Amino acid sequence: MTAALALFLREWRIARRIGGGASVGAVFFLILVAIMPFALGPDLALLARLGPAILWVAALLATLLGLDRLFQADQDDGSLDVMMNGALPLELVVLIKCAAHWTTSALPLIVVTPLFGLMLAMAPEPLALVAATLLAGTPALTMIGAIGAALTVSLRRGGLLMAVLVLPLTIPVLIFGVAAASAASGGAAPFLTPFLMLCALSLFAIAAAPFAAAAALRHVRE
Repeated sequence: MTAALALFLREWRIARRIGGGASVGAVFFLILVAIMPFALGPDLALLARLGPAILWVAALLATLLGLDRLFQADQDDGSLDVMMNGALPLELVVLIKCAAHWTTSALPLIVVTPLFGLMLAMAPEPLALVAATLLAGTPALTMIGAIGAALTVSLRRGGLLMAVLVLPLTIPVLIFGVAAASAASGGAAPFLTPFLMLCALSLFAIAAAPFAAAAALRHVRE
């Protein structure tokens, strides 16, 4: 437990320094949300109807910001070899690194979502439920992104390739996330069913993605 906590604190500090911190993600999230009213026009009803989808797409892109460097820095300085041969299982190392990235990138976005959602003319109560859907779904986005980061760890400037690999895999999360968020904003569909599916996807990703990412890292090192 001491080694796991020390690794989490190390990854949390590194994530803040290399550009995956709360400020960069929040600013990127704010920019994406702010430009949408200019593209869609001043129709408040339209903005409120499309608000959940806009927030989810912005959160998806902001969450993936910096994930291409999740293992790259360790690959460059040799820390990855130490982690692979250390006392902690590599799957646990991947899970801890993803948890540190999620707390520094996705969690701040969830906190500021109700504030940014007001820019899209959304009501306060639906915004709280939209934030809950992001809380349930962003762990799956981070874990899926870790698989892409592991596959491209040996490539220089592999961020674009990682996005090509990861974005199709995030479509189910995006579908259920937008469905739950739209239902929370007054849609005809029920809220609980897509929300529970979103929770299930995150739990499945947390359980399976560390093994897939660890296998990819071992394959790359070979």
